[in-house]
Amino acid sequence: MLIVELLNSAVETVVDRIGPEHHELSGRAKDIGSAAVMLALGMAATTWGLLAWDKFAG
Repeated sequence: MLIVELLNSAVETVVDRIGPEHHELSGRAKDIGSAAVMLALGMAATTWGLLAWDKFAG
């Protein structure tokens, strides 16, 4: 999870460094990075949920 967040921060920093003006591709890059963080959160939650289910329901 932290690795994905660090990569997202790196992408955002590079995009902001290129220029302050808004560009469609810059926005898409940031959105995709945020989506990667959200998917990683979902996968972590699913993993923990499955492990808890196996431990307590089994």
